[in-house]
Amino acid sequence: MLLVVIAPVVILLANRVIRRATEIRKYADDILEHGVGLAANLDPVPALGATAASISRVKSLAVRYLGAARKLL
Repeated sequence: MLLVVIAPVVILLANRVIRRATEIRKYADDILEHGVGLAANLDPVPALGATAASISRVKSLAVRYLGAARKLL
C-alpha cells in the first residue's frame, strides 16, 4: 500500500520541483546574459568625469569669447 500511494505522490511532487528549478535556471541564465550586456554598456561611465571637466573649461572659454565679441560690436 505504501508503494502504491506514496511513491506516485513523491514522484509527482519531485517532478513539480524539478520543473520549477529548470524554469528558475532559465530565468537566472537570462538575467546573467543581460546583466553582462548591461555591464558592458556601462564601461564608458567613468569618462563622464573628464567630459564634465572639459565642458566646464569650454564653457568658461565660450563666455570669455562672447564677452570679447560683444565689445567689438
